[in-house]
Amino acid sequence: MRISGLMSHWGHLIYLLNLLWLPVFSENSTWVDWALATAVVVVFVPMYAVTQWRPERTRWAAIVPTVLLGAIATPFNSGAATLFVYAAAFAGLTESRRTALRWFVGMTALISVFSLISVVPMPWRLLGHLPPLVLLWLIGTLQIEWAEKERAQNDLRLRNARVEHLATLAERERIARDLHDLLGQTLTAITMRAQLVNGLVGVDDERARGEAGEIERAARAALAEIRATVSGWRRATLEAELAAARNALSSSGVQLTVRWDVEEAIVDSTEHELALALREATTNVARHSSARTCHISLEVVQEELRLVVADDGVGGKAPDGNGLSGMRERISALGGAVRRTGTAGTTVTIAVPVEVAA
Repeated sequence: MRISGLMSHWGHLIYLLNLLWLPVFSENSTWVDWALATAVVVVFVPMYAVTQWRPERTRWAAIVPTVLLGAIATPFNSGAATLFVYAAAFAGLTESRRTALRWFVGMTALISVFSLISVVPMPWRLLGHLPPLVLLWLIGTLQIEWAEKERAQNDLRLRNARVEHLATLAERERIARDLHDLLGQTLTAITMRAQLVNGLVGVDDERARGEAGEIERAARAALAEIRATVSGWRRATLEAELAAARNALSSSGVQLTVRWDVEEAIVDSTEHELALALREATTNVARHSSARTCHISLEVVQEELRLVVADDGVGGKAPDGNGLSGMRERISALGGAVRRTGTAGTTVTIAVPVEVAA
């Protein structure tokens, strides 16, 4: 933290003029008093510079040397007690509250001792010692408050930056999952229709044109979905995904049967996640299962809303891909779970608590 606040500017060195009270106004002053005042200024200014340029070294390069310089000079020039005010300001800015207060107590004790043993006559001794005794506590405490406020603001900025970073990462993951969910099924359907068109060219041109039109429609729909997803506006629905699944599975030669036992409306956010899960599951059926039939059901069982996608394909225990991993994360966030079995074909069960769906 760069030193700033009450002691942040070079103009504050003007308080060193307190060193001149004795040599200027005392009838008994000699060249020695002038030499001492000059020496204090010459030695102290580099210490002050450290607080401006290398604040991390303030304790050993400024606070301790300033206190020592004040302890040496104050018995002979009471104006040198001003150095303790500077030291208090340095400590208030760079040390913890407890440590800074310990410095204040120690410097108060030093000034009190010097008030007794100083060789400076009255009233110069009193004029030199009393103001610094008050000011070191006043300015030091103000510096503590200012420094704590700065640290709190810095901590808040760091926390906000961390939250923004995590939010950005979460949004990127969301977009990645959404794009995977959106494009997986659509691109599978486009690929299969393109293969079909390739086989129909020259054999059944009319049907080939129809399939090409379907490819164009699917591509345009995918583009619109991507734009909506990136903008965060899109909400998938089970009805739309069921229709898309029927189309994609039909293109793959998979016969679809559906049992829909839920008539009540489902909360939009929950339906969105279930719809994306349905899309991922049916895309996997069309792409990987080599199935002939697929059965989709939605029903309430034991306080759970269960969406089941079952096929009679190759089955197996392949590890989860990005799609299934994303599905698990989404459903888990709703308090639900995703189960996959693959003994005879593959069955994916997506279950969420009824209370998050109603």
